[in-house]
Amino acid sequence: MKLTILGLGTMTGAILAGALDAGAVRAEDVTATTRSAASAEKVAAQHGVTVTSQERDERANHAAVAEADIVLVGVKPKNMVATLTDLAPSLRPETVVVSVAAGVTSATMAAVLPAGQPIVRTMPNTPLTVGSGVVGLAPAATATAAHVRAVESLFAGSGLVVPVEEEQLSAVVAAAGSAPAYVFLLAEAITTHARAMGLDGAAAEAMAAATVKGAGLMLQRGIESEEQTAEQLRRAVMSPNGTTERAVAALQDGGFEALVAAAMDAAAARDRQMGEEFGV
Repeated sequence: MKLTILGLGTMTGAILAGALDAGAVRAEDVTATTRSAASAEKVAAQHGVTVTSQERDERANHAAVAEADIVLVGVKPKNMVATLTDLAPSLRPETVVVSVAAGVTSATMAAVLPAGQPIVRTMPNTPLTVGSGVVGLAPAATATAAHVRAVESLFAGSGLVVPVEEEQLSAVVAAAGSAPAYVFLLAEAITTHARAMGLDGAAAEAMAAATVKGAGLMLQRGIESEEQTAEQLRRAVMSPNGTTERAVAALQDGGFEALVAAAMDAAAARDRQMGEEFGV
């Protein structure tokens, strides 16, 4: 499988690293592009793949996609239509175009690509960079089951891959794509108030980080073993009339669940709005 990555940055670099480690693709079968020559040299050395730059060759993207089986497009959502419009003449009919951009729909992509071009939309989150991410994967009607399996294999080495319908991607954005920031905000709030309560700042931050990691591992193992849900784990920590029960009650009385729901609704709404902004 020959893979081309247009825009080899932090996120797409993590996807590549996971795919290489999992054996989904070989380094000699990967071609990538970046904007600057300096970044091309840096990421080529980092990943051991061929990387060209648009700074040195304005048609670097065209050359990179010419023989590709899969083209992973890592450009920003606002640049997606222009990039695909430019590349369309250089794509082979069987090449699968994979997007990691929020908001840009398959219909928008199809409108500027050759008729019938296989398209798969994905929504990864940033924990992919540490090999523990989540990816929502939504194939367009033009993508076959074989195309989907090939794309899944690229992401499987970096985290959990969840097949969804395209109309569910806004929910994936809310539940996974934006969600690391919710967790970081919680850790930030814990750290800040722990300091106010008299704990050393560095110790408070380390405790928050370790607690988030540990709780995440407990939840993941509980779900994978089908033994414990998040609710069951929460209740297991709450002794009757104990400290945790009081703390959770304070959160719930303050509207914690409603705030989380409002945050998720806002993320999903923005994703849908971006689809209108970047549509053709």
